[in-house]
Amino acid sequence: MGLCFTRSKSHDIPISSSSSPSPSPPPTIKSKPPKYPSSSSQFPQPIPKPPSSSSFPQPQIGPILNKPYADVSTLYDIGRELGRGQFGITYLCTEKSTGRNFACKSISRRKLVNKKDIDDVRREILILQHLTGQPNIVEFKGAYEDRQDVHLVMELCSGGELFDRIIAKGSYSEKEAARVIRQIVNVVHVCHFMGVMHRDLKPENFLLASREDDAPIKATDFGLSVFIEEGKVYKELVGSAYYVAPEVLRRSYGKEIDVWSAGVILYILLSGFPPFWAETEKGIFDAILETNLDLQSTPWPKISDSAKDLISKMLARDPRKRITAAQALEHPWLKVGGDASDKPIDSAVLSRMKQLRAMNKMKKLALKADVDKNGTIDYVEFITATMHRQRLEKEEHLFEAFQYFDKDGSGFITRDELRHAMSQYGMGDEDTINEILDDVDIDKDGKINYEEFVAMMRKGNAGS
Repeated sequence: MGLCFTRSKSHDIPISSSSSPSPSPPPTIKSKPPKYPSSSSQFPQPIPKPPSSSSFPQPQIGPILNKPYADVSTLYDIGRELGRGQFGITYLCTEKSTGRNFACKSISRRKLVNKKDIDDVRREILILQHLTGQPNIVEFKGAYEDRQDVHLVMELCSGGELFDRIIAKGSYSEKEAARVIRQIVNVVHVCHFMGVMHRDLKPENFLLASREDDAPIKATDFGLSVFIEEGKVYKELVGSAYYVAPEVLRRSYGKEIDVWSAGVILYILLSGFPPFWAETEKGIFDAILETNLDLQSTPWPKISDSAKDLISKMLARDPRKRITAAQALEHPWLKVGGDASDKPIDSAVLSRMKQLRAMNKMKKLALKADVDKNGTIDYVEFITATMHRQRLEKEEHLFEAFQYFDKDGSGFITRDELRHAMSQYGMGDEDTINEILDDVDIDKDGKINYEEFVAMMRKGNAGS
């Protein structure tokens, strides 16, 4: 894969430690985010033209973007699948005119079944256009619509997922963790400064721009993001289980939720597990609402007081007392040249992170089994507006998912069957797949029976 191709210039966003509203941005940056009404005024209908005697046919207009249909394959060579989500599949694509590699997210128009779905796609495009060129945010190339799909072309981040890179290094320090989280918090700061609330920050949404050791981190998924409306209290249930802020569960929140999610990521980076966890989604949400933050048990005695101070401020349950992104960037532990230690973190932290990553990837793989053959996948009901799915914990769905992997009907899932399924769905290269398989707790004979499969899937309750 090629490198990320970005603009040569990016706008600098000032940082202020004040908790007062952000200052007016410099002239090179829009002082206000573009208004996004629920109507399609940002994608205006074409002006009707009087009948013409011309024999040239008028271009047909797509209902999603309200622009003439475009064949993306005339501009790009579409390559292999890179990943897939609830609505779209992302492919490697190569620009024919330059030979540069990009990522193309193709969203099936059949899945955009109502006005809200269409508005969500339009808003994602507007937000990508608004934020493109900013540091640590994927650059948007363009949007195209044909009769089957809407295609979003953006820069290709070829360095892989954030946690995969950290685990592959084998060891890291608080200083390196600070470098990682500083980029994530900078995404939050830039978004908030430019009037955007992300609403779904989690490790899977951050990719490395390239395979270079010092490659920057890029935020890549803005499907749940919204433009911030002054004075509005948000009530929509969104996010991913471990990373959702308590005020989201209470249906009354603002942009502070992004700082909470970044704080959860930092907690995992330094401990290997999330701060609030349980065997079920309800248990996770109850813990987020009620359980005290643990910064005393292993490995926290070996973590610096400065790091723990930042975490406690980012994970303040009262959003009014929570540190802002701008303040976090000036925290002594987080700022460039700060007091984060370069002493290696206990290897047990990486082992736990590796196990968490393996369980997440196994659950994602199970998500790809269309067990009821209706064109959608019922897996787990996170209480979010975008994830109204039946719980896979229901016995019949668990068994059907197990049968999907058990290709030969032997009553066991073998390493070869898992390896084949993971390769088929682009779950990583051969080395990554072998690492994940090594982490799965299987019998000595290299097989997973149904009971072990159920325990494995329930153990790995982490996001979506």
